[in-house]
Amino acid sequence: MSAMNDTLPSPGILDFEIAFEQRYARVWFNRSRKTIICELLTDYVPIEDFKEAFLEIGELVKTGGFEKFIFDKRALRAFHQPTMEWYFIHWKKEMLGYGVKTHRKILPEEKWFEKMVQIAKAQILTQYPDNIIDQLDIAYCDTLEVAILT
Repeated sequence: MSAMNDTLPSPGILDFEIAFEQRYARVWFNRSRKTIICELLTDYVPIEDFKEAFLEIGELVKTGGFEKFIFDKRALRAFHQPTMEWYFIHWKKEMLGYGVKTHRKILPEEKWFEKMVQIAKAQILTQYPDNIIDQLDIAYCDTLEVAILT
């Protein structure tokens, strides 16, 4: 069993292996579920550290066979538009090319955060009309277990 099971609501239900852990992020994967999970560990992630973590996740994706990415942002308390823009426009587009089409997100409980995400997403879609959103399956979940199972 991996450390991942310690954080799930039902320990032992799912078996994910830890891929890597950095100061700002912990990443797990399960090849049979074709899923990668990124859990942010702090209330704010500087953009360069965010990019470093996501470029490493990209290397894992490039090993093949992954279709779902779960992004657990519950630790965040700050919202940074340029980071979201890079993630949404550049990283997701590249990962789609490797087969990652399904995205599940777990947001902080604060309603203002969800509102900021909606506003930022609308701006990005306007600024980048050639975006890939229509090619992705994106859903917001309340728990990691729901994100894994949907």
